Amino acid sequence: MAASFDTNRRAFLAAMGGLAFAAHAAPDGLHDWGDASEFRGINQWFNGPALTLAQLRGQVVLVDFWTFACINCLRTLPHVNRWAETYRDQGLVVVGVHTPEFAFERSAANVQTAIRRHRVKHAVAQDNDYATWRAYANQYWPAHYLIDGRGRIRYRHFGEGDYDRTEAAIRTLLARPGRA
Repeated sequence: MAASFDTNRRAFLAAMGGLAFAAHAAPDGLHDWGDASEFRGINQWFNGPALTLAQLRGQVVLVDFWTFACINCLRTLPHVNRWAETYRDQGLVVVGVHTPEFAFERSAANVQTAIRRHRVKHAVAQDNDYATWRAYANQYWPAHYLIDGRGRIRYRHFGEGDYDRTEAAIRTLLARPGRA
């Protein structure tokens, strides 16, 4: 009897959790996590000029928190690079935010070498002081935040995997009418 009650209780709580999430989901099925924070305290920009979310308004932005000595980050980079290339002409802007875990990852020369080695062509912001990391209340490498054309975080994923789900969220946001 106790096991049955516990199973039913868990099923009930899971259903309620799903309803609570659905109540906050937008008609496109993506959650609205609120306004995205601006890039802050960036030490250096690679692969182009400094960017702001204000100037990227109207475009879909993927913010990729990574660091070059993290194997999990390195495993996600081929996917991030492909998304940047595939969806650039449709309005996706990928911004890598390189936030170091170790002292040797703070070197701009080391970051530049890693960018070349891993064929990263999108913009990369060097966040040595964790200012952007803290602005997003981020806690993980890698972490992906998808921002819609209004500047709202609509999707987030931590760690490796769920590449198809992330790409589906990219496509969903790019297909939104009035995005620009």
